[in-house]
Amino acid sequence: MPLPKERIYTIDDIYALPDGKRAELVKGQIFFMAPPSPLHQEILSFLHAKIYNYIEQKKGICKVYPAPFAVFLDKKSNTYVEPDISVICDKDKLDEKGCHGAPDWVIEIVSPSSKKMDYYTKLTIYMEAGVRDYWIIDPAKRALVVYHLEQDEMPVIYRFSDKVKANIYDDLEIDFSKMNIDESIKRP
Repeated sequence: MPLPKERIYTIDDIYALPDGKRAELVKGQIFFMAPPSPLHQEILSFLHAKIYNYIEQKKGICKVYPAPFAVFLDKKSNTYVEPDISVICDKDKLDEKGCHGAPDWVIEIVSPSSKKMDYYTKLTIYMEAGVRDYWIIDPAKRALVVYHLEQDEMPVIYRFSDKVKANIYDDLEIDFSKMNIDESIKRP
């Protein structure tokens, strides 16, 4: 008896999800997403504000988008993701649906349910797609891993007490010690 064929999903399946359900599509497979925690949202807000303010002050051409924001990495491979933060410097990649192609800089904030996806699966697809810089923020470890994919360099690990330079800019440095995390929120 032959094995059943694995179903290959498409972007139409993502758009057909019920309201409130979020998922990503990686090479034709659907991965459902859990709602973000308050800690996740605090980190996201801090980073988005720092990057947005930097771009505004410099009158930069790049745009920064927090999740949920659609990134269609590759039509051929049926890959659609919603990075926690996407920085896109080529306005031709943007339309009313989102970003078509690789963002210049992607930041993912790890949750217990997304570790494998963020550390392995997304690292691979972002590398293949041409993302220049990829940051993985791990709140449980109070650390981040920075991949400068454009230069094919070894990743660098930082703590939440460090200042971290954004590689796509000459003078943007984010001081994680300034991140005001509400420690009174219960952690799992």
